[in-house]
Amino acid sequence: MRLSLLALSLLLAGPAAAQAPAGDWPAQKCALYEEAWNQALDQFGSDDMNYAFLAGNENFIAGGCTEGGMICPQSQQELDIADALTLAMMNSGTASTFLPFKCPRPEAAADSWSGPGL
Repeated sequence: MRLSLLALSLLLAGPAAAQAPAGDWPAQKCALYEEAWNQALDQFGSDDMNYAFLAGNENFIAGGCTEGGMICPQSQQELDIADALTLAMMNSGTASTFLPFKCPRPEAAADSWSGPGL
């Protein structure tokens, strides 16, 4: 699996950047994300993907990749795609805050200490 993630991220490192005007970094990032999303779907398929994951990514792209997402990968396939998209986008120079992936913390974890021990 790591090899396919690496291969996908290397494939996405170059030509997609030419799809948006050179001075428009937000549009370039979105074009890169759209290309990465399409290639990830081609590589990993969508057999074990729930509608919320698929629609969340499509809506993120349709909105110009400007709305922070709450897309939470649930299946192994969705996690593999999210990992591949993260690697591809980080290799393209985007910050991790650009990505639309975020899973809500369980309520029990929200109030408990999650740092190192004393």
